[in-house]
Amino acid sequence: MEKYEYFNTLLPQIIGLKKGAIAPQITPSAAFGYASAEEAESIFSGEAAKPLYARMGNPTGAKLETVLAKMEGGQGAVVTSSGMAAITMVLTAFLQSGDKVLCIGGFFGGTYALMNDTLPRFGIEGIFCDVDDYDGIEKALQSGVKMVLCESVGNPNLKLPNLREIAGLCDCYNALFVVDNTVTPLIVEPFKMGADLVVYSTTKIISGHSAALGGAVVFRAVKDSDEKLLDSKFSAIHPILKKGKGALMMVLKKRAMRDFGMSANAFASFLTLLGLETLPLRTKRVNESVEKLVRLLDEAGVNVRHPNLETHEHHLRYKENFSDGCGPIVTIDCGTKEKAFTFLNESKLITQTANIGDNRTLGLHMASTIYRDFNEDEKRRLGITDGLVRLSIGLESPDELAKDMILAWKSAQS
Repeated sequence: MEKYEYFNTLLPQIIGLKKGAIAPQITPSAAFGYASAEEAESIFSGEAAKPLYARMGNPTGAKLETVLAKMEGGQGAVVTSSGMAAITMVLTAFLQSGDKVLCIGGFFGGTYALMNDTLPRFGIEGIFCDVDDYDGIEKALQSGVKMVLCESVGNPNLKLPNLREIAGLCDCYNALFVVDNTVTPLIVEPFKMGADLVVYSTTKIISGHSAALGGAVVFRAVKDSDEKLLDSKFSAIHPILKKGKGALMMVLKKRAMRDFGMSANAFASFLTLLGLETLPLRTKRVNESVEKLVRLLDEAGVNVRHPNLETHEHHLRYKENFSDGCGPIVTIDCGTKEKAFTFLNESKLITQTANIGDNRTLGLHMASTIYRDFNEDEKRRLGITDGLVRLSIGLESPDELAKDMILAWKSAQS
């Protein structure tokens, strides 16, 4: 838990709230005045680190970016209007028509739809592999894949990728490795495992209140030597890389945010900064609750799925690499849609919504909501069954949650 303690002591230093107003300051302005024509030129060239226009960033968002970069151990960060905006910014900044993206593991429905439905309309091909299919992963990389995308924990299939193994393969073939770390901030540290970029939906655990829509991309420094981005496949961004260690900021902003307008809202960034103040405490509490809850449900005969259970295919990987847990997601397969509906409707403590990572426990039937438009093959690939309920565990007592869910389960199965 040392990283939690470190983050708690780091926050006041970063935000700088030791005197005067102790809450983060909100700067709601869409435009910013320049002191002179010369200053305007230096701001637009990137030489002066001052606000240009809110579509390219905001002082409140910049404060959030500083905190997230420090938290993740990255060179810098760019905050966006949503988690999907963060993923889209990465893809559109680095890819072009004819490129391939390798998608490893199960995916949140929005990400899968983006990769499978939307990007192909613009000539970008998505290739899909299971987390343990290393032969398939290497074969795809050999075909010229430019970017690899995976989730630190599959949402909602709860598969755990071996990030170090995948990162090593990406380095061998000069492919960018992007990790969606939405469900495991502070728990999984993708940069230490070889990631090049880390994306977040800050709407989820980082904010924790279902009050602030947002996303973020944290990036590593451009290397002085052995830089994979100098491969010919990335020739389009080579002029920008000359800007130095923080050049990926310019790649993201000039090749995506400037033209697509993915910028974060100042008030959402303010609310996210407030959520960050309790992130370590909430993360520790939720992961401890999840481990206790799944054991109680399993002992009661509930068809629950989580890597903490020996029946999960990645149980050993969980024990070896996820000593602090793997986030708030738990799934229950009720068998049929009707039984899943009964389970959710009978529960007194589950809030039915499409979000995850809230301070309260959330639940949703997957097949009839987020994945309703997916065909049977796609659902099978992503682990979506007719009776699957995704749960996101909150701050309530795990004993009370277990009692509530066991009663709801028995009612659904009777």
